[in-house]
Amino acid sequence: MTTDQTTDRNASPALLELDDVAVHFGGVKAVDGVSFELREGLIYGILGANGSGKSTLLGAMTRLNPLTRGRLQFDGHAYENVPPHRVAHLGVSRTFQTVRLIDDRTVLDNILLGLDTADRAKRKHARARAEAVMERVGITDLARMRPSELSYGMQRRAEIARAIVGTPRLLLLDEPTAGMNTDERDEISDLLRSLKDEGYTQLLVEHDVAMMVSVCDYLFAMNFGKLIAQGLPHDVVQDQGVRESYLGRQASDA
Repeated sequence: MTTDQTTDRNASPALLELDDVAVHFGGVKAVDGVSFELREGLIYGILGANGSGKSTLLGAMTRLNPLTRGRLQFDGHAYENVPPHRVAHLGVSRTFQTVRLIDDRTVLDNILLGLDTADRAKRKHARARAEAVMERVGITDLARMRPSELSYGMQRRAEIARAIVGTPRLLLLDEPTAGMNTDERDEISDLLRSLKDEGYTQLLVEHDVAMMVSVCDYLFAMNFGKLIAQGLPHDVVQDQGVRESYLGRQASDA
């Protein structure tokens, strides 16, 4: 099933474009011919079972996973040959499935790692920017603490703060609410909605279907490395192929 994005979405040029993107590991086709577009100011989501290729696709988009074939464009410019460490300079930032904070540094220090402070002028303003972002995500009081002293939900907030401290145009969030209780999930969902209101384009990978339907403007569904559906959230979760490949599997696992 494919549902066209709305007229308003089509009115703006694509921020990110994937064209026939494939990532193969030997004979394993982890991502196999995925094409889609993301437009600015919206929250997108990717649904799929474990092993469907979601995180591998995020890795391809950040150049951590080399492409077997395909093209990547950001803001109209091809970047499939850009080295991974340069992708952030394009305006793309990512969080990962597992928390990747450095425990021998403070929360403030971890967030500063999201900024390029190579020259003195940037260093001068880095701390103020990091403190503003910590206030934005509600962790100001945790600045001097070590990540291991934080609850899991607060660790995730710190990771989101590090991801947005450089003011990216696109946030790739890999399972931002995994392992959280209901209250923590609701708080992160509210945070993501508020970031959308500030203009951040977001692409989420999540297993929480209800959260994705509630938060996302548009959903993609993957199975065995391929895109099997896309459209408005309620339409995608009702798609027969999605129900058989993912939602049915969730029900059987439960």
